[in-house]
Amino acid sequence: MTWKLKRTAQCEKCPWRVDVDPHDIPNGYCERKHAALAETIAIPGDFRGSGKAMACHETHDAHCIGWLMNQLGAGNNIGLRLRMITCENAGKIRLKGEQHPTFEDTLPLSSTEREAK
Repeated sequence: MTWKLKRTAQCEKCPWRVDVDPHDIPNGYCERKHAALAETIAIPGDFRGSGKAMACHETHDAHCIGWLMNQLGAGNNIGLRLRMITCENAGKIRLKGEQHPTFEDTLPLSSTEREAK
């Protein structure tokens, strides 16, 4: 059975984009909730994957495109890769700009880290 992504273009304030400060994410930002999203990250090469998806902060019923592309690429989420085989519009996915290579890189810098820069 085939299915479609509800969103295929990465949003302007996606935390996976290097040029986005997570504190600028619309509709409120919570560092604790952001850090908790680590449970959506698969252990690379683990066939089970995490079993959880990261939702877009703009459209909660759609996948985060930055997360999706990370997990299909460097994140090596095998379960997600297998699921995407049946996605009708996977070829329409578009990222915007340079992306963070890991989930940890999407988290905001602490005040100490910001001062060190």
